[in-house]
Amino acid sequence: MTKTQRQHRIAKLLADNSVTSQTQLVELLADAGVAATQATVSRDLEDLGAIKVRVPGGETIYAIPELAHTQVAPEDHVRRVLGEWAVEVIVSGNLVVLRTPPGSAHVVASALDRAGITEIVGTVAGDDTLLVVASEEAGGQKVASLLRDLAGL
Repeated sequence: MTKTQRQHRIAKLLADNSVTSQTQLVELLADAGVAATQATVSRDLEDLGAIKVRVPGGETIYAIPELAHTQVAPEDHVRRVLGEWAVEVIVSGNLVVLRTPPGSAHVVASALDRAGITEIVGTVAGDDTLLVVASEEAGGQKVASLLRDLAGL
């Protein structure tokens, strides 16, 4: 397996699992038939730009802030990200404000940007808050309702 293939597998594992440590990631790779040392995984995480983000309950997990813009995130990924990190949805006109735990807004924004939701024009993320711009046709209320539904709020 090439480095690129291994890193792709790591990115997929991080998207599909709540990985709290490099040791856990080495074990998940081994379960998938990929032999890698902790040192290799550490370098791969650095190359991928992976960061640790705090999730509800205080635990920190690895996440990759942004994948290629051409890669569309499946709805179940968006639903999982919003379900884990969106804590409040507020609407004003065609703008929707999403609140997250500290350090998580960029992960949610990236998932929304890659979701291909036509009602969303774009996002701007801070530390614990992100702004979602709804299309004129959809409006903020419709997008807020969609986001609340996806987040389970």
